[in-house]
Amino acid sequence: MAVVEKPQSTPAPEQPPQPPKIYPGVRSARVWRWTVVSGLALVFLAGVHMIAQHFIVGGTGGLRTYQEVLDYISNPVIFVIEGGFLLAVTIHAMLGLRGVLHDLDPSPRARARIDRVLWVLGTATVAYGFFLITTLALRA
Repeated sequence: MAVVEKPQSTPAPEQPPQPPKIYPGVRSARVWRWTVVSGLALVFLAGVHMIAQHFIVGGTGGLRTYQEVLDYISNPVIFVIEGGFLLAVTIHAMLGLRGVLHDLDPSPRARARIDRVLWVLGTATVAYGFFLITTLALRA
């Protein structure tokens, strides 16, 4: 019987170590998308706000009196637009602040704490803002 030798396989070259991902996981892609969407909403809503609040007002140089503001905000369409503007500004601001703070490379525990604090701050900001615009709308 003939002895058949198995061909020796050459070991695969070692792969260089991969650099750590700066933003690992799916969550960061979701945060980035929310930042982009809120930024696009800001461009549109800020334009609508500036035109409706400052350029359409005639005779006063773009400034409204208190009564004109009450009449303006009591319109349901304007109320929704201004509420959306408030929401977009707050989301974009909180995500931007989160990005800056996370760029400081805090520990995972600190990152979680930052996220929680920003959620609370953002929620409080939106709640207070809606309270104010609702109060103004109801006074008209």
